[in-house]
Amino acid sequence: MGANRLNRFGAAILVGVALVMSGCAAGLGGGTYQRGEARRAMTVQFGTVESVRQVMLEGTKTPIGAGAGAAVGGIAGSNVGRGSGAAVGAILGAVAGGMAGAAVEEGVTRRQGVEVTVRLDGGSYLAVVQEDGGEQFRAGERVRLLRDGGTTRVTR
Repeated sequence: MGANRLNRFGAAILVGVALVMSGCAAGLGGGTYQRGEARRAMTVQFGTVESVRQVMLEGTKTPIGAGAGAAVGGIAGSNVGRGSGAAVGAILGAVAGGMAGAAVEEGVTRRQGVEVTVRLDGGSYLAVVQEDGGEQFRAGERVRLLRDGGTTRVTR
């Protein structure tokens, strides 16, 4: 393969990784539901917002980012030198590319979130962390908590 074909191959891999990672970034806000949650009964509780705090939701850490980075880094590294130098370059490029790809994936999929502490009507407190889906909760506001045994969300 010529260097130009290798560069185009590497660019194609990066575009593919970006598309896959954007598809993996599922919403975690109060108004986002997974397909399996449709037509499932949820317990509804009512309460008053006590506090709201901005938090950061870490990004995904799948083998996709590291694998794609390793492939691109290995291809780029193999263009360094000839013979055993190219093999060493490919190995070093793959390691560095894998680390960089994993870091890029985590950074690209990181999201802003909120921690909403609610005083339930029964007097107990519950804190829920969810993606900041545009709903601006304020202390003193009445809200609903929806629970299905595994997922809890705060909504209006």
